[in-house]
This record gives sequence, C-alpha cells and structure tokens, in this order.
Amino acid sequence: MADEEEGAPAEDQQGQLSCPSGGSADSEPAEHRAEEAGERQAHCGENDSQRGGLTQDSCLEQFKIRKFFVLRPGSLDQAIKDVEALVKREVDGSVCSIWLMAEVDHWNNEKERLVLITDNSLLVFKYDFIMLKCEQFQRIQLNFVDRLCHGTFIFPKHSLLQREGEGIRVFWDRLREPSFISRWNPFATDFPFITFTHHPVRNVNDTFSALCDIQKFVEQLRGAAQKAHTVKPVPGRANGVMLLKQPIHIDTYVGAMSFLGNQNKLGYCMARGNVGF
Repeated sequence: MADEEEGAPAEDQQGQLSCPSGGSADSEPAEHRAEEAGERQAHCGENDSQRGGLTQDSCLEQFKIRKFFVLRPGSLDQAIKDVEALVKREVDGSVCSIWLMAEVDHWNNEKERLVLITDNSLLVFKYDFIMLKCEQFQRIQLNFVDRLCHGTFIFPKHSLLQREGEGIRVFWDRLREPSFISRWNPFATDFPFITFTHHPVRNVNDTFSALCDIQKFVEQLRGAAQKAHTVKPVPGRANGVMLLKQPIHIDTYVGAMSFLGNQNKLGYCMARGNVGF
C-alpha cells in the first residue's frame, strides 16, 4: 500500500515532465484563480461589514422608537378609554374614529396628540402616556370646518427650517386671520386652524400604521364634516368643505426652539434616561 501511494505522484511527475509546455499553461490560470478567490473573499467581507452596519443602524432606530411610551403594553388602550370617557354624547355624538397624530403649531413645534372624529366634533387631546391621564383637549365643531388643506410643508424663502413629509391643516373660520401678535407669540392658541402630521411610530406595525394614516384621516374628516354641514347648517355661512391639494405654509424663519425641541422629541412622552417629559 505504501509503495502504491508513493508511486502515484511519480506518475504525475512523469506526465508533467513529458509535457512541459502544458504544465506552464496550467500554472498560470491557477495563480489567476487564486487572485480572483482572494478578491471575492475581500468583496464578500466588505458586503458583510456593510450588512452589519445596516443591521446596527436598524437596531438603533428600533431602540429609539421603543422609547415612546405610547408603545408600552396597555398604554394606548388605556388612553383610548380615558379620552372616550370625555366625549359628551349630547354635544359630540358617537365616536366615528380614533387617530394618533402629531400636531405642528405655528412655530413648527411637534406635539403628540390623540384625535377623535365624532358625529359633530373634532376632538384633539393632549394625553400624558407616562401618567396615563388627559391634560387638556380642544373641541372643534365639524359644521364650522370649511377647508382642509392636504400637502407637504413649506417655509418662507429665507427660512432656515425644513420639514419632510405631508400634513393636513383644518380651517374653521375663513373670515378671521391670526393677528400679528398671535403669529409672533409661541404660546398663542387663538388660531382658526390646526395642523397635523404623521406620528413617528407609524411604521412600527399595522395597528399604528392605521392609527397614523394621514390620507384615511383626511377622507374620514371630510366625510364627517360634510355630514355635519348637512344635518346642522350654520346660518349665514356657506355650507360645505373644500379639500385643497396644496403645500402647507409655516411662517417661521429661524425656529431655534422648535429645532431643538423636535430633534429631541420634547413634544412626545418618551423615556429619557431617569427623567420623562
């Protein structure tokens, strides 16, 4: 057995010696193939590192999203029960739909909101998902809503701010314009309109995608407002709701406060280390 194993290489060597030209031709492709294999391994290593980076970015984004208290088990269900208890049946009627939105004020500040569309009203709630209590709410009568503006956000020409995504602005008094003082007061609340945009958790799962769907919100709000105009028209006013597909203007130029607030999500109930806001 030992002699046979030793003899096989001898025959191979003889074959190589008898064909010297063929041996040199075979050795070159072998070296070339080795170089290609090395390049492929290096390329695969780069792809793996890229995939690893994408995975880390995705995990970091998921970690940031999970800091919203609205995602904690039971928080949203309790919030819906609490705000539904504040609905006055004799004034608002029955609840038609519930939405999770972000309000954008006239200084471009984002604020977490629960929004209810009822038979007669648009109810906007500021809800504390940390303490599980409603802090304040605003009631807008649907038969006074006259315009819905749906589109992207725009700022003045020389503004330093920008905002991605789409939003919806609800108007309910076309004859009244905000005063100069109100426009420059960051705490003013006497505007005849309110603006909403997507909540940051809209892509977590199908449930939150449905709750944060701007397009469906616009459709249901328009239908409810049209019905309210028909059932309870306002004397001396044109009844009906116009849906305008146009950009939503935010008259803010510098907005340092909104930039810092929105970057740190100060308008949302989130876990912030040992302190929650």
